[in-house]
Amino acid sequence: MANTKDDKTKVVSLFDTPMKRERYEVGIDIWRNPGQIHNAAFQHSVLCQTYLPYRDPGDDVTLWEHSQGKASLNIQCLKEKNPETGEFIYLGLPYGTKARLIMAYLNTQAIKNQSPVIDVESSITSFIKSIGLSNKGKNFAEVKEQLARIAASVITLNYITDDQRSLNVRFSLVKKYDLWFPKDEKQRVLWASRIQLTDDYYKELLEHAVPLDERALGALKNSAMGLDIYTWLAQRLHRINPSKGQFVSWQNLKDQFGSGYGSMRKFKQVFRHTLAIVHGQYLRAKFKEIENKGYMLEYSPPPIEKPMISVGQLK
Repeated sequence: MANTKDDKTKVVSLFDTPMKRERYEVGIDIWRNPGQIHNAAFQHSVLCQTYLPYRDPGDDVTLWEHSQGKASLNIQCLKEKNPETGEFIYLGLPYGTKARLIMAYLNTQAIKNQSPVIDVESSITSFIKSIGLSNKGKNFAEVKEQLARIAASVITLNYITDDQRSLNVRFSLVKKYDLWFPKDEKQRVLWASRIQLTDDYYKELLEHAVPLDERALGALKNSAMGLDIYTWLAQRLHRINPSKGQFVSWQNLKDQFGSGYGSMRKFKQVFRHTLAIVHGQYLRAKFKEIENKGYMLEYSPPPIEKPMISVGQLK
C-alpha cells in the first residue's frame, strides 16, 4: 500500500490539462478503433521524412533545405505584388504546425475527391475546424498567413530510386489562388473558394501518399515536432524487415528533428518527451531506446492498414 499515494498522483498528472486528457482519450479511441483508409488523412512520403521549419525563419530567409536519407526537400519563397503599393515582396517560408496541417488537408481533399481542384468552403471557420483547430481569432490570421506562404512557394522534392537514380520533381504546390493585402502591410492574406494543385504535384501525391490517422493529427496539432515524428514513424515502421529491426543514432535523429537545437542534451530531452506523446497516438509503434546510442525501430503495422486499392482509386 506504500505506493498508493504516488500512483494516484501519477494518474492525476496524466489529466492535469485539457490537452493531456484529449490526447489520452484520442489515443485510446485509436487503439480500440483503428483508422480505415476511407477516413484517413494523407501526406506526401517525402514530407514524412523531411520537414518544414518549426518556427518562422524570418522574412530575409527565402530558401529552406532539409534532407534525410534518400529524400530531400527544398522550398523557395517567391515575390508577390502588393496591388496597393505596386511593390514585389517576399511572403516568407511556411512553418510550424498550421502549415503542416494545411498541407495534410490539401493532400487529403485532393486524394479523396480524386481531383487537383480543392473546394475550400467560403467560411474560414469551417476550414479551420476541418484541420483540427479552434475557431479563435488568432487562428484565422495564422491559417491565412500560412496558406499565403504555401501558395507562393516553389518546392523541389528529390529522392533516390531503388536503381540509384536521383529523381527531382520541382513544382509550385498551388496553381491558382487569390492574394490580397489588408491595411497592415505586414499581413498577407490568401483565401479563395477553390485552390488548384499543380498537375505535377497531384500526380506525385497519388503515387507517394502516406495514409495517416486524422484523429492523431488533431491530437498533435500543437506540436510541429510531434507531427513530424508521427508521420516519420507512419511512413517508416511498416517497411522495416521484421527479423532485423533498424537502428537510428542520436546524431541522425538530431539531424532530422533537431533543427534549432544546439545542445544534444536539450534535444534528447525534448525528443524523448515528444516521442512519448506521439506513441500515445500510435500505440502499435514498436521501438526501444539504446542507452547513449539512439533507438532501435521494429516492424510495426501502419496507423492505417494498407488498403486493397491504391489512393488513386479511392473515389
